[in-house]
Amino acid sequence: MFARHLTVPLLMALTACASTSAQEAADASPAIPADQQAFLDTCEDWDGWDKPAPPFKILGNTYYVGTCGISSILITTDDGHAVIDSGTEAGADLVLANIRSLGFDPADVKLLLLSHEHFDHAGGMAKLQAATGAVIVASEIGVETMSTGKAHAADPQFGMHEAMEPVIGEAYPWFWGDAPYLIDYFGISPIETPGHTPGAMSWRWSVCDDSSGSDCTDIVYADSLSAVSADNYKFSDHPEYVVAYRKGLEWLREADCDLLLTPHPSASDMLERMGGEAGLMLKGGCGWYPDRIEQRLDARLAKEAAE
Repeated sequence: MFARHLTVPLLMALTACASTSAQEAADASPAIPADQQAFLDTCEDWDGWDKPAPPFKILGNTYYVGTCGISSILITTDDGHAVIDSGTEAGADLVLANIRSLGFDPADVKLLLLSHEHFDHAGGMAKLQAATGAVIVASEIGVETMSTGKAHAADPQFGMHEAMEPVIGEAYPWFWGDAPYLIDYFGISPIETPGHTPGAMSWRWSVCDDSSGSDCTDIVYADSLSAVSADNYKFSDHPEYVVAYRKGLEWLREADCDLLLTPHPSASDMLERMGGEAGLMLKGGCGWYPDRIEQRLDARLAKEAAE
């Protein structure tokens, strides 16, 4: 009714102004990539470990191929690919399906890396190795656990988990034999971060916009690192372990990091960040993550001291 009393020029001006405001609002809120939006539409924070999730591009040659609740990361090259973490034994089938759905052949995976040696992240490693023929590289304790399928006695959660299917293919510690050359081929650097388990590892690599190596984004896949244990375990009874735990956190603080990933996506607020202004990119590095972990470790030690 009100619009009938406006002149045509004024109506056109108001319409143009409204359109401009809408466009400015759209420009201020960058669109989430469609494949990441599909993940957000499917998954929730702390979702099921074996809940199927659509894969998505993280950045450049790096893709998320895990489930809603457990990460698995694919790093591609023209001469072969690397995968970090398998998920559970059932989850490994979903990882393989996601790799194929992105147009990559699992047979081209040459390297399998491990964060920590628990069944929710490594239970499907034997299945991935059988499907790919890839070499497994992990910590020394990680390789031992993968080869036997049994938890290490120094694991704070020793006795809590069932045995895993042992791997029977090639598996080497990251510092032994050809393993350093293999991980270096993919541009990946190891970071020892024991704590959640004695053999836990974090991994770092860079994605660059051009072949000159300039304008690079540093990605860190940081281990879970949470101070979780069996009921009869006290971190304060293992001072050397706590020292190594803190040393790994310090190394993680010092790592160049523009984009943070973790074995449990929600541990690093991945879903929340994906829907935010900066997306998965970080402002100011990922030092907040080891800071958060160390605060929880300190709280755990304080609780043990009060008991």
